[in-house]
Amino acid sequence: MKKIALLGATGSIGTNTVDVVLAYPERFQIVSLTFHSNSDKGAQLIEQLKPQYVGVGSQAMKTDLASRFPEVEFGVGETGLVKAATLEAVDVVLTAVTGSVGLNPTMAAIDAGKNIALANKETLVMAGQWVMAAALKKNVTILPVDSEHSAIFQCLQGQKEGSVKELVITASGGSFRDLTREELESVTLEQALKHPNWSMGKKITIDSSTMMNKGLEVIEAHWLFGTDYDKIKVVLHKESIVHSMIVLKDGAYLAQLGPSDMREPIQYALTYPTRLPIKNEKKFDLTEIGQLNFEPMDFDRFPMLALAFTVGKKGGAYPTVYNAANEIAATAFIEGKISYLQIEQLVQRAVDNYSETTEVTLTEVIEIDKQTRTIVERWIKEEGQL
Repeated sequence: MKKIALLGATGSIGTNTVDVVLAYPERFQIVSLTFHSNSDKGAQLIEQLKPQYVGVGSQAMKTDLASRFPEVEFGVGETGLVKAATLEAVDVVLTAVTGSVGLNPTMAAIDAGKNIALANKETLVMAGQWVMAAALKKNVTILPVDSEHSAIFQCLQGQKEGSVKELVITASGGSFRDLTREELESVTLEQALKHPNWSMGKKITIDSSTMMNKGLEVIEAHWLFGTDYDKIKVVLHKESIVHSMIVLKDGAYLAQLGPSDMREPIQYALTYPTRLPIKNEKKFDLTEIGQLNFEPMDFDRFPMLALAFTVGKKGGAYPTVYNAANEIAATAFIEGKISYLQIEQLVQRAVDNYSETTEVTLTEVIEIDKQTRTIVERWIKEEGQL
């Protein structure tokens, strides 16, 4: 029986994780979970899963739920996240929260010796250097849950060190992949949220359309697999059938293919190195798909992807600034405060505004993250909608 802490239980990754757990009740148990604001869905999960501990987003929510579920211990905010991740009964922490909020509970879980199933890109983008060092020190395994990183991880199984030439991350292109830069000037939130292949939360769907999400994945892959940025490639693959690939030194390509079903990488992270059948699996037949297409990435069309390689190579807190500015800008677009193209403008401005002359510490990185958010919020308030 593997006992799981599920951080971000009501989101898309969380929902799919619950499906995996319920498919194998004799193998998995969610002993703690967290959610931020979806109280109705959260209450259903508490009723269904009967966890020992639940972290929620507000004191009012805690008071309400504690009266309904007196047998459950509740916590609030970051304290609740950390407690859920470090509960003594927990074997593995699946981090499915969005944004920088995932960093502290992940670090706390590593310090407590818990293995990590990672679906929170921002943790490694912000602090990959410190997270990976802590995991090594504590002998903690970090297994990827993102479909792209899981694909690479699966392709790397059995490969000897030094045999890999490149990592190839595939990108769907997002909601606006067929639009020109000029056509992006008037796009709406409703249009941005219509992803052609995946059903995801608002923030990650916006990030997919700007290619920020893929930029975060590039930085995450650098830390997860210890690969130089010059050896990480991104290709446009509109079908999202090949989830990612590796290229070996002899020129062989190994690819992981499958349907658009997040249960597969989630389940593999929870069962590794064992594989189990996916219950109620999605139909998948390559003969019906018939054709797969791959195109080079246009870095002029997707400047946020180009910027990811730039900040990644610079290192230090540059990726932190890149991510923090985007979290504020993407949220502002979702809230109708800025136009779509202002997301990119604000992220680029934040990176250009930042300079680093000495090596930073993790404490400084966390402070730079906060400062960046404050600055970008001020810019938005000062300038508003273009």
